[in-house]
Amino acid sequence: MKKRIVIFASGSGTNAQNIINHFKQSKIAEVVQVLSNNEHAKVLKRAEASNIETSAFSKEALFDENGVLVLLKNLKPDLIVLAGFLLKFPETILNAFPNKVINIHPALLPKYGGKGMYGKYVHEAVVANAESESGITIHYVNKNYDEGAIIFQATVALEKEDTATVVAEKVQKLEHEFFPKVIESLLIKTDTNP
Repeated sequence: MKKRIVIFASGSGTNAQNIINHFKQSKIAEVVQVLSNNEHAKVLKRAEASNIETSAFSKEALFDENGVLVLLKNLKPDLIVLAGFLLKFPETILNAFPNKVINIHPALLPKYGGKGMYGKYVHEAVVANAESESGITIHYVNKNYDEGAIIFQATVALEKEDTATVVAEKVQKLEHEFFPKVIESLLIKTDTNP
């Protein structure tokens, strides 16, 4: 039986696309659905083009115990992956799927995390502080933004002249290289450690 992955995303979905592509031919797992809080998000079109089921929902439905939670219980995911999902994840879902919700953050947590720290805002802060490196953090999701246990980090060196756009490109390369591999290793681990 293949493991089941559900992806949550809010925007264009390059990470979601990368994960879908990675697991297309996999014997280990498959992406069974992509969910978004933005019905116009490009990620939904990307998923549909890859023949993945999609669903858009309101913020109210995310926090309603008869909304997204019911959908997830029916999907029975082995892993819920937040790939550029911008809303705070509800505790009701976290409690229903303990240690099964992960997120990727475009910086080296605990630096540059928390409310409002996403996308370009993270990279602008990294540049403003003249950091010599940045990177990615893949972590479990808990009730606080970007504070869950860290699963994996990768770093990239920055040059003094790097703009926020250049930093974003360097970090995205790391996301695309490592996120699918980390997801796969987590799913293999759950097989060997019931």
